[in-house]
Amino acid sequence: MKNSTIWAGTLAEPLEAAPLEYVGFWARVAAALIDTVMLLVVTAPLSFLVYGSVMGPGGLAFRGAADLLIQWALPAAIIILLWSRLQATPGKLVVGARIVDADSGEAPSTAQLLIRYVGYFVSSIPLGLGLLWVGIDRRKQGWHDKMANTVVIRRSNKEPVAFQPTRIS
Repeated sequence: MKNSTIWAGTLAEPLEAAPLEYVGFWARVAAALIDTVMLLVVTAPLSFLVYGSVMGPGGLAFRGAADLLIQWALPAAIIILLWSRLQATPGKLVVGARIVDADSGEAPSTAQLLIRYVGYFVSSIPLGLGLLWVGIDRRKQGWHDKMANTVVIRRSNKEPVAFQPTRIS
């Protein structure tokens, strides 16, 4: 494992020196909400510039080829780029999380990141069961993480339990 990692533009503490934990369900939900807002801030104005509105008539979500680029290709490119550069999205950075290879703890490969992104759709299709899996899995992996062999970790902020020796009088 590398001695240190560049993370969010700063030299991060080596992983070996920091207690780590798997990031659980609710922290990941918070991160996903932040990321959704970030993507809306980028895609909604573009849809408005191209079509004169964010949604089509009658609430249609898909209006043409530009929508493929704005609603599908652009978010995929942004997310995968952020994952490859920072090992995180803005939401994950807020909760102190990053994505790593489940075996080595190193940055995931580009292939892993692509599989992980596609895995989000697989995880969502059966009523979101693959996303909810984070809440019951021992390593807090959703199906997308299992498919890509990744885990989401952060430095542990939990105080270790320590006892003071008792004095015998």
